[in-house]
Amino acid sequence: MQPTYYENLDEIKKKIWMMLDDAVTNRSSPFRIPVFICGNQSDFDGRIVVLRKSDQKNNLLQYHTDIRSDKIAQLKLNKNAVMIFYDKEEKIQVRLKVECVINHNNKITKESWLKTQHISRKCYLVDQGPGTKSDVPTSGLKPELDNFEFTMEQSEQGYKNFTVIQCNIKSMEWLYLAAKGHRRARFDLVLNQETWLTP
Repeated sequence: MQPTYYENLDEIKKKIWMMLDDAVTNRSSPFRIPVFICGNQSDFDGRIVVLRKSDQKNNLLQYHTDIRSDKIAQLKLNKNAVMIFYDKEEKIQVRLKVECVINHNNKITKESWLKTQHISRKCYLVDQGPGTKSDVPTSGLKPELDNFEFTMEQSEQGYKNFTVIQCNIKSMEWLYLAAKGHRRARFDLVLNQETWLTP
């Protein structure tokens, strides 16, 4: 028996948002860690990010990063990016074209920082930015911080590096792999258009 979203565009949209919403709190969801690809002209780069917010009303997703990350410079040159999600069990791939907004030391970052757990704040306490060359293998942390014995007060030092990337979704492309026949569809959220595609 085929799922309700097999040949129904409205059900497909519901399913996409259900999977995105679930991924924000469900650590075992494959949609929790999409591939984020950005760049400028011939220099593109991709990496895994952790989905931190899903907002269907505003067609918005967001994740956290370090202001010193390479992707910040790339996004300043070109705010357009792609996010790719895949769930092997569901046999569903979703590709999103997004326009990114960099938030640093503002109301949005303050709200997100307050919700960021002690264990996650460790990422923003490194002395050098992510990707900085090192002569030796390193976590980038001072020895006294290279464990979880630092206090929440000490973790506040990381806020200066904490950044929230908001991804405004411009289009969604859906692919469902089925033995009976694959199905593919595109949703243009800017023009409010939807169409079936050949898989």
